[in-house]
Amino acid sequence: MKKDITIPEVKNVHVAVVNESLGEGESGWNVYLINDLNEIIEGVMVTSSGYSDELKKVKTSVLRHMVGNIPAKTAAKIEPISETVFEINNEYWVTFFSGNKLMEKKFVFGPHTITKVLEEELPVMNCKGVIIW
Repeated sequence: MKKDITIPEVKNVHVAVVNESLGEGESGWNVYLINDLNEIIEGVMVTSSGYSDELKKVKTSVLRHMVGNIPAKTAAKIEPISETVFEINNEYWVTFFSGNKLMEKKFVFGPHTITKVLEEELPVMNCKGVIIW
């Protein structure tokens, strides 16, 4: 029965986009998964895709990333992200095991939300970026 299924709430796991130096005066944006828990998360898989509203019907390829295990209070790089997709929704489905429970959460960066104006201090990483709490 549906009423017997409990879906645990994911807390202290975040997706963030960070503008980083690539050397020689160039910079680029990278997507990170932040584990702000006091325990390891295991078997981490991330699915990423981009899409726009129904009028433009823009859709990117779906990318799947096997991240593996992320120790407590650390972050793992998922993928680089191009500024050309900042005008559409960028969605990240994160699935992992915490203890013996399978956890899942969807993070969506809305259109034009990945910008230096919205950067804030990130947990664990000691830098600024755009984060979905």
